[in-house]
Amino acid sequence: MANADRMTTRQRAILTSIIESYIDTGEPVGSAKVAESMGRVQKGDGAGMSSATVRNEMVELAEAGLLEQPHTSAGRIPTARAFRMYVEGLSGGANPRVDATRLSVQSRQQIDLSFVGVAGTQALLQRTSHVLATLSSGVGVAIAAVADGDLLEHVHFSRLATRRVLAVVVTKSGLVRDRVLALDGIGDKDLSTLELETAANFLNENFRGWSVERVRAEVARMIDRERSEYQVLLGSVQQLWVKAVPDSDSANRTVYVEGVANLVGSQGVGSVEDRERLRDVLAALEAKQRLVELLNAYIDARQESVRVVFDLEEQVPEMAGLVLIAAPARMAGESRGTVGVIGPKRMHYENTMNAVGYIANVFDRMLHPVE
Repeated sequence: MANADRMTTRQRAILTSIIESYIDTGEPVGSAKVAESMGRVQKGDGAGMSSATVRNEMVELAEAGLLEQPHTSAGRIPTARAFRMYVEGLSGGANPRVDATRLSVQSRQQIDLSFVGVAGTQALLQRTSHVLATLSSGVGVAIAAVADGDLLEHVHFSRLATRRVLAVVVTKSGLVRDRVLALDGIGDKDLSTLELETAANFLNENFRGWSVERVRAEVARMIDRERSEYQVLLGSVQQLWVKAVPDSDSANRTVYVEGVANLVGSQGVGSVEDRERLRDVLAALEAKQRLVELLNAYIDARQESVRVVFDLEEQVPEMAGLVLIAAPARMAGESRGTVGVIGPKRMHYENTMNAVGYIANVFDRMLHPVE
């Protein structure tokens, strides 16, 4: 029986041919089709193999848990284990196929053109989700990082309705946080337009250039120190700032998602069970916090390469059967977020991985363009 860790060169070539054929067509692959494909190889172990030889090797690969037969047809499809091996092969070896520099000239030009005129971290991330969705067969995802040292540039509060306030916080890095604040918690009081303007002016005049996490601590310290009418103003400032920039900001991180229609088109939705599963997947995508948790669980801001994750269901059960391809986006050595694609196992891994890697470097290229 063939062992997945001790495959022959011929078995690897056959498995690669099956996987790439399945990615292209979505149909089970038979031995005759593989033999025809391998027959076009000019040299190497795979050249000139008969259909019978391929069929015998496919039996070995199936026994090793790398191929499965979806129904009574002669064709086989790759298992999740086979896809993992395939991705590892793309990234390794003497001539790896996964490298941002190997992305086609046409794709690089398309990406570069898409980012023309885009400035600021938030705008870059928003455009990124759109570009990745366009280039892939999956959902483009971009999540802004919470930079511990991000500095306050400007804050603005606008009264929307009774006990509802729009807060806009702009940082030096160009990140814009906008949130609708509900002033209906214990201890909250409704604030007039004048009180909102006064609070914003106070923050802008006293804390511009401060790290966002230091503002909360300093306002709390000032409240403890002051025992006058000044404390009334500080109370309003604290009430607004705590809600506008929560202490645990991961739950409020800016998340961009685009291309859900790609996922709908790639999933079989014939049965009631299929439709229910797809509905669960879409609900998970709409719950932005689940995406933040997903990328936090698998993507390290310090990693240097694109990562492919197959076991998404371990973190988000609704995403069973889907794959994450993602990488941290950096600017001047600092992580500005995470960009990636969530899609079906049957996706063009080489192109998608190279596109994610190329786009992850867009931030640095825009900050330090090559002359």
